Amino acid sequence: MTSENPIAKFLRSRDWRIWFGIVLSAAWISSGFWYVLRASKAVPHQEFTLDVIGNFLEGAFAPLAFLWLVIGLFIQQRELANNADALRKTSEQSEKQTAAIAATEMNARQETFFKIKENVFQQLGGVSGMLYASSQGPAGSGAISGEQLDEYFKQGAAGDSSIFARRFLTLGFTADTDLQGLFYGTELRQRHTGNFMHSFSRLCRLAQNCDVDGIIEDSLMQSAFGLLYMRMREMQPPAK
Repeated sequence: MTSENPIAKFLRSRDWRIWFGIVLSAAWISSGFWYVLRASKAVPHQEFTLDVIGNFLEGAFAPLAFLWLVIGLFIQQRELANNADALRKTSEQSEKQTAAIAATEMNARQETFFKIKENVFQQLGGVSGMLYASSQGPAGSGAISGEQLDEYFKQGAAGDSSIFARRFLTLGFTADTDLQGLFYGTELRQRHTGNFMHSFSRLCRLAQNCDVDGIIEDSLMQSAFGLLYMRMREMQPPAK
């Protein structure tokens, strides 16, 4: 592919108003020379003093000065329009870059959140397990045997961190279940319940910082831990 001739490129890049001004100026100056030559031949003994020459040049170049003033105004107007368009495109590009940076930052926050969520869910599973053991295990009401409790803890260790939260939720469907006693019946249960609610509420606040639409927080509240958290809040005794 051959490169464009520099002269042709230069000529093509010039504004048509400039070429119009050059052609008109050349025609005007040529007409002026023709007029001077004709006048000098018509009046051969005419003396051209400095005043006469000055007045002639002033009258001759005044239209050219006005012409190039108008051309300069049009060119300046075009350059201002081009600059405004360039600024607008730069602003649009900056907005796109800002949006891309914000999206990247939000994705990084969400990835960090999901990593933290797994650890917090393991923590919540352990706390809910201790609360379940203290209320339903042999040390509590004795509704669950030690062997069955060990089986639940094995499931939690295998990755089912919400096993105890689901067990608490099934207890809520029994009419004679004292949920307030399960969560706040003893000082130990109150401490476990408080730790559970504190950890889950912190996780919700972290979700709010990485999801402007609230979808992640809604999914947390609809999980077994979220439903258990709401049940704990409902059963929370009034502060003394």
